[in-house]
Amino acid sequence: MRQPRTAPSQLGRPVGADGEQTRARIITAAMRCVAEVGYSQATIREIARAADMTSGSLYHYFPNKSELLKATVKEIDEIAHPRLRAAAQRADDDVVDRLGAVLDESDRLMREYPHLAAFDRAMRAQSTAHRRGGRPRYSGLKALRDIINDIIEDARARGALPPDTNPGAAVNAIYALTRGLTEQAANLPAEGYAATLGSAKELIRGTLFAQPASRPESTPQHRSTRDP
Repeated sequence: MRQPRTAPSQLGRPVGADGEQTRARIITAAMRCVAEVGYSQATIREIARAADMTSGSLYHYFPNKSELLKATVKEIDEIAHPRLRAAAQRADDDVVDRLGAVLDESDRLMREYPHLAAFDRAMRAQSTAHRRGGRPRYSGLKALRDIINDIIEDARARGALPPDTNPGAAVNAIYALTRGLTEQAANLPAEGYAATLGSAKELIRGTLFAQPASRPESTPQHRSTRDP
């Protein structure tokens, strides 16, 4: 996913680049191709062209498209997990603040990797269409679900959840919300997505339908977390 410092001057491995740099370039190209044309149309040939190399050169790094996309998903998780985890830990002990911090960090990730949201959508669509044992093979960003689960479990252990709240159901509901946000990030312009994210955070806090005078000043409606 990390872009090479300089554009390659020839197909295949550029002069002076090591294997890890070339591998990263291929993964970036795979994410972009799947995001732009969908899973089926993102062929090895198209991905190789996007990576500015030949198909034969690409096969030196990945034996087939399936292994390449598995590596792409793994790379995304390895980048996202520590950042989302750190966001959850930076926030106060309040479960709502921690969830809001994770949503904000997820937003920053999608801005830094502009093809991430559309890639995630395309992979989920493909996985749903080819289920195994009645379950999709790719259910979305694993790191995000894991951290939501940890936040809810920690809140339960500290007695911060109402006694009649089902922790598993709460995790499912919040993760479904984050998946919907990812879908919107792939479709909406920046301003529209910022408003949607702001409303989602208010929904979690319980202030979405509050009258303006009773809204906390720290969470104004539709606050944008995006750079100006």
